Amino acid sequence: MNVERFLAHHGITERPFEAEEARHDAVFERMIDHSPCHPDFSKVLGDLTPPSTAIVFGEKGSGKTAIRLQIDHRVAAHNRSHPSQRILLVPYDDLNPLLDRVIERRRRKVVRDASIDDLLKRFRLVDHQDAILSLAVTALVDRLVEKRSDDGDAPADLDASIKRMPRRARVDLAVLAALYDQPRSGGLLARWRRARGRLRTGWVPPVSMTSLGAAVLAVGAATLLILSLFGEAATLYRVGAASVAALALLLVIFWIWDRVGLWFRCRRICRDLVSVERTNAQLRRMMLDLRRSDLSSQVWPHGGEDGSNSRYELTSSLLDGLEHLGYCGIMVIVDRVDEPTSVSGQPERMRAIIWPMLDNKFLQQSRFGFKLLLPIELRHQLFRESSTFFQEARLDKQSMIERLSWSGATLYDLCTSRLRACSARDDDDDLTLNDLFEQDVSRVMIIDALDQMQQPRDAFKFLYNVIQEHCRMVPSDDENYRISRITLDTVRRAQAQRVQELHRGLAPA
Repeated sequence: MNVERFLAHHGITERPFEAEEARHDAVFERMIDHSPCHPDFSKVLGDLTPPSTAIVFGEKGSGKTAIRLQIDHRVAAHNRSHPSQRILLVPYDDLNPLLDRVIERRRRKVVRDASIDDLLKRFRLVDHQDAILSLAVTALVDRLVEKRSDDGDAPADLDASIKRMPRRARVDLAVLAALYDQPRSGGLLARWRRARGRLRTGWVPPVSMTSLGAAVLAVGAATLLILSLFGEAATLYRVGAASVAALALLLVIFWIWDRVGLWFRCRRICRDLVSVERTNAQLRRMMLDLRRSDLSSQVWPHGGEDGSNSRYELTSSLLDGLEHLGYCGIMVIVDRVDEPTSVSGQPERMRAIIWPMLDNKFLQQSRFGFKLLLPIELRHQLFRESSTFFQEARLDKQSMIERLSWSGATLYDLCTSRLRACSARDDDDDLTLNDLFEQDVSRVMIIDALDQMQQPRDAFKFLYNVIQEHCRMVPSDDENYRISRITLDTVRRAQAQRVQELHRGLAPA
């Protein structure tokens, strides 16, 4: 029997259990508003005004990415209904560019032939802080320059909000853009100047007043020197010329000192911003577009033991600026930490990357929420840590969920909702998984079988294989559209064995 024919008999127009990845699941995308959530979803989501922190550990296929997509959807709905208390969502789930950049720059500083494991052990909290600031600032500059947000909207009064902002807040955002903006395409300097214009930081002449004054005085000195060569007033002009020339030389020295100081400052910043692609020349050119008085009181990212403190101050400046634009906080979603090429699913490498983030001060920043959706392997690593580590991380305050577990009943409801989402029947609200099975297959039997699958991905694989096996065993001219109990039991045993081998690391999927 053909699978499509079997599904069509039950009024189902597409395969409900074929997808294995939430990001590419058309059924999930369509039913995200009314799909049953994990029982702990409300704890993971927490408050949105301001956002809160949660740490989740889960097996592969336990629904971490689905939770992430549901959080995205809830935040987008919140932003639409609360335009003055929006949340800036920062997805921190593609770590490949960050890790490649950090490994390459660490390799230059340490040893060229150092192993990836040794280089990742040098991963610091400030590297995460810089990477997250870069993502947040880039998203903000997108809104300023393109006058839209990721969902295609922008606050209707964006221009008015910028005008009402204090000058200090606008300058702080301009400096953050110079430090952290990473446009996906286009020229950085042209984009920077557009953002600076939108922030109304004021016009800075291409030639500074110091250099202009030096040039004027130099011309005056040259004129007096020429005059001193003629006439009886040579002595008077000689004294005046010497004074003017000395003053001009002093101003030129000050101008050179200012440029050299700016060069060294930008060099130090670029050296310490390992997570951000920025050159000395780019940063120096952007700094020259700002007034020296605006730069004198700024906080700059730097290395050393206090490097993270400067990042906290920069984060606070970003949050203060966002507040004037209608945002009440930032939410960072950490996901897919096992997927980067340099990690390759190895628990020790994941640990080296994630552990610097498990810091109570970092995770409990005001108006800042983190959602860490982590592989279950890191939970095993976590429980090997010392009591000192737990005291510093204070995981008891982070809404930690030790394992995303699903009951058979919850999986039954989830699978039934997917059936209904794919149904063309008028009475699809009455459609359940039981309708696919013979009468001797009870609801309790199906729930028990799903309970052995433990998580959504394996539950979908189980039901997909049950339907496939039934269709394989039934001839095409047979009108048997109900799955037998023996088929259910046969597939259940095989899939339960596969799940056990998967959890013991003996099976690939």
